[in-house]
Amino acid sequence: MTNLNKEEIQDGMKEIDVSWVLEVQFIHREIIFKDFVEAFSFMTAVAMIAEKAGHHPDWKNVYNKVNITLNTHDADGLTKKDFQLAKGIDRVLKNYGQ
Repeated sequence: MTNLNKEEIQDGMKEIDVSWVLEVQFIHREIIFKDFVEAFSFMTAVAMIAEKAGHHPDWKNVYNKVNITLNTHDADGLTKKDFQLAKGIDRVLKNYGQ
């Protein structure tokens, strides 16, 4: 898997929700849900997408808050897989009114 260059990363950022934040070698998003059950339900839905894609997020859940960080460990940076998963996460979030 090949790392994206700066232009490709900027193009990828335009295709995902504005809540995603670009850091040096990853993209990050924090999501607040109404409660723990809703947060965990979201994580379960994302887990199914991630498993099917063979690309898994780094994430943390504390009660109603989920923090997600995406990068491709094998490539030590951002790849198309990260933006594809971010788009999938964005689609799931629409079901939660986000």
